[in-house]
Amino acid sequence: MQLFLPIADVPVNVFLILAMGAAVGFVSGMFGIGGGFLMTPLLIFIGISPAVAVASVSSHMAASSFSGALSYWRRRAIDPALSMVLLSGGVIGTALGVWIFTLLRSVGQLDLIIALSYVALLTTVGTLMLLEGARAILRTRKGPQPLTRRARAQGWILGLPLKMRFKRSKIYLSVIPVVAIGLFIGFLGAIMGVGGGFLLIPILIYVLRVPTSTVIGTSMTLTLATMIFATILHATTNHLVDAVLALVLMVGGVIGAQFGARAGQRIRGEHLRLLLGLLILSVGIRFAVELVIKPAELFSIRDLGSGG
Repeated sequence: MQLFLPIADVPVNVFLILAMGAAVGFVSGMFGIGGGFLMTPLLIFIGISPAVAVASVSSHMAASSFSGALSYWRRRAIDPALSMVLLSGGVIGTALGVWIFTLLRSVGQLDLIIALSYVALLTTVGTLMLLEGARAILRTRKGPQPLTRRARAQGWILGLPLKMRFKRSKIYLSVIPVVAIGLFIGFLGAIMGVGGGFLLIPILIYVLRVPTSTVIGTSMTLTLATMIFATILHATTNHLVDAVLALVLMVGGVIGAQFGARAGQRIRGEHLRLLLGLLILSVGIRFAVELVIKPAELFSIRDLGSGG
């Protein structure tokens, strides 16, 4: 069954899009991540332009993170102060990212930059997660390790000025690295169409030492806010948000997430990290292959203007 996407300006198989949404939703439910880093490449692989894929996935990410953020808020598993400081940087980073996005599109370099960014990000993160997951499995096989005292934030962070107490997370540190992290995640989301949770959560845990009890909910809050802002900017500035595409992806994502959450509860944490690292690395390698193989058509015509 063919469905015409008005903004992407291409016909697609509606069952294929539903299946992609369900597959990414399954992965999101299993690993507890947004899935934008998978959805955007998959859309590009089936022929949707990178610009439309990034803009449309932003709206999909905003919708999919809403229920999760609401659930964590009801359980008081979100640090409001930390969320607001992250968001102050996230809004600036998102606005900057959309501006760079528009500029690159106007000069015809957006597709290449998106592809290179995905290759660099996914291969690096995938390799690191793969190695960390393998080390965790080896540690588990060696038997229980002696408990160690919970480490504090990195030493150089503790020496920064403008300190603030985040009561819900029970940490006291400078707002400078928190704002910088929010800015980076917001910028990344606007350029690449990713919520950034798969990067933000490890950074908050291992760099700022935020407790895991509040880190996931806080991450979802930032994803929700930055993706809503990115969607609005992409829709008003570049006119690239395909609502039909986003809606079909949401339907598939909701269905897949239910099964993924159940599957994730049956798999050990270290095995989940190993599988996720392998998945991320595979997508990064596929993107790299796409960059070096000879295309079927050597020339293409595309509107490079700022309008839709």
